[in-house]
Amino acid sequence: MVCLGNICRSPLADGLLKAKIEARQLTDSVDSAGTSSFHAGEKPDARMIATANSYGVSLSHLRARGFEAKDFDLFDRIFVMDKSNLQNVLKLARTEADRKKVDLLLNLSHPGENLEVPDPYYGGDEGFHAVYKMVDEATDVLIKQLEKNDG
Repeated sequence: MVCLGNICRSPLADGLLKAKIEARQLTDSVDSAGTSSFHAGEKPDARMIATANSYGVSLSHLRARGFEAKDFDLFDRIFVMDKSNLQNVLKLARTEADRKKVDLLLNLSHPGENLEVPDPYYGGDEGFHAVYKMVDEATDVLIKQLEKNDG
């Protein structure tokens, strides 16, 4: 899961998907990163932590890190939150196989529409809840795919 600073959208997607994986006792692994390392080592934004907590999802154990080319070797699928981060991740792709791993997260819930998860950082609490609902819907689709593959 990748966004710009790895403090709002991608840690939410990371924590939410991990919670769903644990609840279903699946073996898949999840991580998140940012295309900028500006917030490396920091906890997610306090507003995103509070939003996730209000839905029963903990993000407090997560720390921001930068996306690296080696992530293509570690993960089968790489989901980005918006088109800017899509381009930034694709610039690090070394092969066509790397490029094929990358997609916009909301293409899971809205196939082929290339919709973006908006960055709630500069908005109010309602933006964080709207992002939660978008990410929850997309990760529901992903968890069904993972269950199918594990089953």
